[in-house]
Amino acid sequence: MTHLTRRHLIASLAATGVLAPALTRAGDALYAVDFGVIPGSPDDQSKSLQEAIQAAAASGQKLVLPPGPIFVANIAFASRLAIEGTPGSTQLTGWNGGSVGSFANVSDAKVANVIFAGGTGDAASGLGAVLEVASSLSVSFTQCGFVDSPTTGLFITDSAVTISDCDFRGHADAAIHALDNRGLLITGNRISDCGNAGIRIWRSESGADGSIISENRIWNIKATDGGNGQNGNGINVFKADEVIVSDNHIADCAFTAVRLNTTNNTQVSGNTCLRSGETAIYSEFAFSGSLIANNIIDGAATGISMTNYNEGGRLAVCSGNIVRNIAPKSLVNPDTSPVGIYAEAETAVTGNTIYRVPGAGIVAGYGQYLSNVLVANNVLYDILIGIGVSVARGAGNAQIANNLIFDPDHAVVGMAWADMVEPDLIANAAKYPLLTIANNTVGEVQGV
Repeated sequence: MTHLTRRHLIASLAATGVLAPALTRAGDALYAVDFGVIPGSPDDQSKSLQEAIQAAAASGQKLVLPPGPIFVANIAFASRLAIEGTPGSTQLTGWNGGSVGSFANVSDAKVANVIFAGGTGDAASGLGAVLEVASSLSVSFTQCGFVDSPTTGLFITDSAVTISDCDFRGHADAAIHALDNRGLLITGNRISDCGNAGIRIWRSESGADGSIISENRIWNIKATDGGNGQNGNGINVFKADEVIVSDNHIADCAFTAVRLNTTNNTQVSGNTCLRSGETAIYSEFAFSGSLIANNIIDGAATGISMTNYNEGGRLAVCSGNIVRNIAPKSLVNPDTSPVGIYAEAETAVTGNTIYRVPGAGIVAGYGQYLSNVLVANNVLYDILIGIGVSVARGAGNAQIANNLIFDPDHAVVGMAWADMVEPDLIANAAKYPLLTIANNTVGEVQGV
């Protein structure tokens, strides 16, 4: 009598076609089931999966994971490793609510078609992210999923990682938290339903980062942990320089679609930002060299803000943006004013179109915090105040020229902090030698 082993049983099922989709064999691959990994088992599969990973890395062969849930904990992923699962089915779930594992000090690792899930823990337990990458190079995740973490989906430090065409959802903190990295490429992903942030690109100290965040869809980001802007952001860049944020679709963030804090040489372009709870695009604190161009903003309490000259924030271009449907107030930050675009220092605000603002379309400076702002060639329509400029003691230079301002209550006004002290700067520009007010057109919209 032939003794029926587990290997014989799997082979028999494969021959009958029951397991054919999972066990189509390739000569250049190893299969996790051959190392004792049992998908669907409620037991911890860590030992078997770790053995399979080490064997695949040593042989240079791809490791194929079976469809279904696989419970593991603290897996150490290896260099020169390629892992592939069954699309939409293979799921590595943190055993007993813990972390799946980490890529630490590895290089040349690729993962495709694997869902990483966070188990059943909670944020208060102190558990780590679903998956961590640390001090690693050339790590990539393609068509993967990161779901239901009690903290963060993917935590990355000191690494170069590519994340493409992946799904992130249901994380109590952030989908991706990246700290002190060496250039990430985050592109074509879908990120939703997170407690505090979509993507964070942070550094401990200001320095070059070079990450590119492009063509992602991000929506429904809350601010569960509160605060006045540290949470509730679709994309948050903090002390990370030379970052590009482009062509993303970002909707329904509690605070901000794209928030730059203390950044240098950062580009924010081509993004569609919908229904932001506070300021849609923010460049704040000690920033220098922010390019904010060709974005669409529809729904926010402030459209675009380049602020904190008092903290060293200066040097920006804000051009070619559409800003529309600004709310009368922010439900999350009552200090937010209904403004289309706000700028303070060494900034050009040119070629923007601003529509339907129950406040000022463009504001240059606040009190003494105004230095060399150009507001030119913008189109403003259906606003209470077209352009407000600080004329307070200590305010610096500004030029307001060649703007088209339609249907305002006031076209160009002088402000002393929050108070309008000069209701018609066009007529009275000579009183303010640091201001140039020229060739602005004020009128009513004609036609239907």
